[in-house]
Amino acid sequence: MSRLVIVSNRIPGKSPAAGGLAVALKKTLSARDGFWFGWSGAFAESPEKKARFETVDGLQIGAIDLTRSDHQSYYAGFSNSILWPAFHLRLDLTDIQSHWYEGYRGVNAQFADALIPHLKRDDVIWVHDYHLIPLATELRRRNIRNRIGFYLHIPFPTPDALNAIPHHEDLLNDLMAYDLVGLQAQRDVAAFNEFIAHEEMVRAGGGTPFHFDTGSTIIKAFPIGSDPDAFAKLAVSPNAQKMYKKVERAMNGRSMLLGVDRLDYSKGLPQRIQSYEKLLENNANLRRAVHMIQIAPPSRDTIKEYQIISDELDTAVGRVTGRFAEPDWLPITYVKRAYAQASLAGLYRLAKVGLVTPLRDGMNLVAHEYVGSQDPEDPGVLVLSRFAGAAEIFHDALLINPFDSDETAEAMRRAVTMPLDERKARWTSLMAAAREHNVDNWADSFLDALGDGGETRSTSDNGDDDSSERLDTELLPRSGTLGTGSTMPIERPSNARALLPWLRSIFSGA
Repeated sequence: MSRLVIVSNRIPGKSPAAGGLAVALKKTLSARDGFWFGWSGAFAESPEKKARFETVDGLQIGAIDLTRSDHQSYYAGFSNSILWPAFHLRLDLTDIQSHWYEGYRGVNAQFADALIPHLKRDDVIWVHDYHLIPLATELRRRNIRNRIGFYLHIPFPTPDALNAIPHHEDLLNDLMAYDLVGLQAQRDVAAFNEFIAHEEMVRAGGGTPFHFDTGSTIIKAFPIGSDPDAFAKLAVSPNAQKMYKKVERAMNGRSMLLGVDRLDYSKGLPQRIQSYEKLLENNANLRRAVHMIQIAPPSRDTIKEYQIISDELDTAVGRVTGRFAEPDWLPITYVKRAYAQASLAGLYRLAKVGLVTPLRDGMNLVAHEYVGSQDPEDPGVLVLSRFAGAAEIFHDALLINPFDSDETAEAMRRAVTMPLDERKARWTSLMAAAREHNVDNWADSFLDALGDGGETRSTSDNGDDDSSERLDTELLPRSGTLGTGSTMPIERPSNARALLPWLRSIFSGA
């Protein structure tokens, strides 16, 4: 079996949380041999050209330092002030500065230069997330022909949002340098193919679309998951039960609604608080019977937009507290720090309602973790945004539009008052889905699709042939679901050129 080389923006911590992505990838890596490569988290005075390696928990970890200016352009700049908001359809929050792109590509080139001396001919390379979209291109330019896969952990943008990203043509062709591109959900596949369809329409109308160097790239959905059975065990562990009992005493018989999110504008936290406010406003009988806990540790707080969302959330929590609090009851607790997975598992198990209501999200593993942590005899209810990738697999959650505070408030009310039999039935379905889409199956299915080692493409694959003929469109919705959720039996086209008439045939019958 070929070695596996995992590449990500940051190398994993030395004590990753139980059930987390790092655990699954480390497990996969230990079975395949190989190493994990990324930024160390430290800064250097000048760019580093050589990686340094250490053994962590029996695994080889390779890392390089970055200069502060390179990190600013690559990470805070192009990755998180342009790509992140655009991929989450928040074009109003993008901050476009032209020099960031040079830094973004420069760091990817630096990664490639430091990685190549440690590669073997038959290594399989798995690159993770939007920070490293150009990495395969940089490796191919340096004559690396290994099988290289890419997985995008965030949503794929709509065509309009994609067109608003500087150098998006380069980024799309960068994706085509990979053998396999994995996306979170079928809606992301649909967005990708919608962009291809747009280019075909431009071609059909006599326009000049940009040229895709597709080679033999496969695009496919691989929904990521957690380890629900590990969370089931963790939720009854001593550390989890310590948190459970402490908070249970504080709840004093009240039903707890729980949100656990990184502080980010994509998570819809002010909208969530507004919906909770409407729950209390419309249901006076629940005011002393419920309590909401929102855990939201800060992230990327050097970026202006994150400071703004922090202020907005402070204001929203203060407004709800001032409006509804009593001397012996507070409606909400807002915690701005992170907790260990065991403590979170205890909170998940205690919560009668799990609130996962992002405005847009790739998957959202909190939904998986909440489901896995429940007591089968007295499970809580998951309130889930339709715009999280998890909504494609968790059909028996209470699905809501997070922009609609009335709908979300009503879902909260339903969840708090839901009969036990219905809660059990819904949870049983959710747990089955979480087990089917667990993190080990995700990793195995991606690597199976990527294939074993060996050279996969010539460095001359970037020729002048019409390579769009070879674009694999496997990621189109398997059921033929389009827009409104109606379905029809359809046969997918085998390549991009066939996509336009195929789409026309669907819409003409709609």
